[in-house]
Amino acid sequence: MVVAQKKRSVPKRLSREESRALTREKLLASAYEVMAREGYEGASIDRIAEEAGFSKGAFYSNFESKEEIFLELLETHSVADVGEITGLLKDVQDPRKMIEIISDWAGSRAKDPSWGMLALDLFRRAKKDLTFGKRHAHLFEKQWKGLGEILVGMFPKGAAPADAETLGGIVFELTYGAAASFTRGPSVRDLVKTALMAMYDAYGKRPGSTRS
Repeated sequence: MVVAQKKRSVPKRLSREESRALTREKLLASAYEVMAREGYEGASIDRIAEEAGFSKGAFYSNFESKEEIFLELLETHSVADVGEITGLLKDVQDPRKMIEIISDWAGSRAKDPSWGMLALDLFRRAKKDLTFGKRHAHLFEKQWKGLGEILVGMFPKGAAPADAETLGGIVFELTYGAAASFTRGPSVRDLVKTALMAMYDAYGKRPGSTRS
């Protein structure tokens, strides 16, 4: 009796582009872990590369500097925020329910103050080193506009109290404001809910509007 041998699966070999993307992903994850533990100033390139399992040379093959990897980390995180909120609001039409969901999200996200502190530390250092440029200035533009466009949609056409970028900026600044994470005052959830509900109560109703 001949027993058929089971073929061993051969792992797919990553292309050069896939391998480089995986390396960047691991370096970004390591950068966040090191930063959360040691702060922006204490997060060295050597440590980031080592904890990701790569050499310092591998780091410089993907990023020009520590500043660049943290800029990309913040960019990636900020875009992910909008995607996450959009998913939570799927099929939700009632503005007040939308505000509740966004406020809950903000309260949950604010429990990790490292993101807000990273942005402040990075910007402070960039100003000091005279490296602050267009990329820094526009870092959160997509994030603010992305959420703001959702918020504008809660109001009757033309009734929103501000443009999309401003509305989104209000929510994210309240969410990531570092001080709110360390005080015993109103929670971030309460701050966001109060701001959005106040705007909706003031601007969300017009004669003939179906919003309630």
